[in-house]
Amino acid sequence: MSNFWEYLSETPAQRGLMACVLFGFANGFMSGFVVMRKSALKMGTLSHGLLPGIALAVLFMGLTQWTALAGAIVAALFIGLGSIFMSRTSRLDQDTSMAILYTSAFAGGYILLTNLNMTQKLSDWLFGSITGMSDADLWIAFGIAVTAVLTLTVLQRPLLIYLFEPNVAASLGVPVRALNYALFGVMILMLLSSLQAVGCILSLGLMVTPGATVYLCSDNTRTIFLGGGILGALGATGAFFLSYVLSWNIGSTIVLVLGVMFAVAYIFSPKYGLFAKHRQVVH
Repeated sequence: MSNFWEYLSETPAQRGLMACVLFGFANGFMSGFVVMRKSALKMGTLSHGLLPGIALAVLFMGLTQWTALAGAIVAALFIGLGSIFMSRTSRLDQDTSMAILYTSAFAGGYILLTNLNMTQKLSDWLFGSITGMSDADLWIAFGIAVTAVLTLTVLQRPLLIYLFEPNVAASLGVPVRALNYALFGVMILMLLSSLQAVGCILSLGLMVTPGATVYLCSDNTRTIFLGGGILGALGATGAFFLSYVLSWNIGSTIVLVLGVMFAVAYIFSPKYGLFAKHRQVVH
């Protein structure tokens, strides 16, 4: 136990714990929108597609927080907009186009970073290194998280109308296309901010699982958003302590803990769980 308190007194560990709370809440809050928008697979595609942008940025501009961030943004835009362009100029749909673009780009980014002798950094970007975050990384993540949560809170009412009844929203004068782009942009920013925490492979789990878990337990939209944020923060914080005890990777432990929470809700949710459905069939 004394070793744990010594570990927790170190600055990297304190940054990591703060990042767990920050990323857990912000991604959990966002996850409600991702689940309701039914865009989890697209977010997964984009999260995997961030790697080639980082690789090219490192190749041409060197490795800094800002070049990695800029490269990831360019990669996300290229894959997102490129898939739309391909779907409009060929017989392919957007999902197929996106799958081709992100797998090809991911493979190219992996090869490029390997050839640049950045194996350790590659591991961090793939699976996260939350205790390796600097003060600058934490401040950038804090700014993105606060911006995302505030934006979603302010736009919550028109976003809900758009998510549930897009045709009604358009008839009421709600700027549907602008809201779609705004929500998509906020999601990309959250993916970027979570990159160093859980990596581009696991970031989807952090952005989807908390909201999906609460979604199985409640029909109230505000409960889904706020509950997802609280569940994400609690799960990430609990995973931080668990990873120390078991000597596991923190990012992987966060997603695993959230996955266990989801499994519990999936089975035991009083309204939408497997047992609840079984009781309904019996009666």
